[in-house]
Amino acid sequence: MLPVLLFPQFDPVLVHLGPLTIRWYALSYIAGIVLGIALLRRLVRLAPRAGTAEQADDFLGWVTLGVLLGGRLGYILFYQPGYYLTHPLAILKVWQGGMSFHGGALGVIIAMALFTWYNRINFLAFADRVTVAVPIGLGLGRIANFINGELWGREAPASLPWAMIFPDAGGIPRHPSELYEALTEGLLLFLVMFAASRKQSLRERPGFLAGLFLVGYGCARSFCEFFREPDSFLGFLPGGLTMGQLLCIPMIIAGGALIMHARRSPVYAGLPLTDAETAES
Repeated sequence: MLPVLLFPQFDPVLVHLGPLTIRWYALSYIAGIVLGIALLRRLVRLAPRAGTAEQADDFLGWVTLGVLLGGRLGYILFYQPGYYLTHPLAILKVWQGGMSFHGGALGVIIAMALFTWYNRINFLAFADRVTVAVPIGLGLGRIANFINGELWGREAPASLPWAMIFPDAGGIPRHPSELYEALTEGLLLFLVMFAASRKQSLRERPGFLAGLFLVGYGCARSFCEFFREPDSFLGFLPGGLTMGQLLCIPMIIAGGALIMHARRSPVYAGLPLTDAETAES
């Protein structure tokens, strides 16, 4: 039998600059958003056009606020509303952790709705392009969770070659569920989304790619929740579900509805070329 792996005690702080510290978790958010915007610049210009490269750049500030505000408020409302109601100042202590993907997703949806309304572009077509890039940030975020030694998995058999003992998790072998999520919600979902985005027939159906992302993420997250230890302050919900699985149910339903709507909708013609783009061509 192989020996159980010990968690390699990473320093959650990447760089110390006097009183300033840069954490791996913060870096994962920054890298995910920057890389996502770089990809979005290319995706929005594919036929049928959903926006311009300049609009993709402008979306950087909107999506950053959506992720941070939505992720934090979502965690507060979905996971620990009672605690933060009695400790309101703790809401500001984001360096102590406490971000929800589902809350961040709602924040990004609101940001996209406002952004597309302000720029008079098709919401679903733009959302299709954005969701292709989202798994980049998801994968990096889960790797940061692993580096932090948090959100570990449930107890695993010691015979499992990659079972791991986390220092703050009771000294028993566990699934490294953060890595499971990085591979499924991150890498695998990105490959599926990117491959689908290469097909113009799918890009012409606004909402299809966004629906595919919602279904794909909901399924991947629900699967990984079977290996992830529930939050100690929540435990299991009725029926043996976790909060993560419960929140994925409406995502999967909404994603399926979007896919059906997209298949029944007229083909999207896209935005016309700008004067500068016409001159270049």
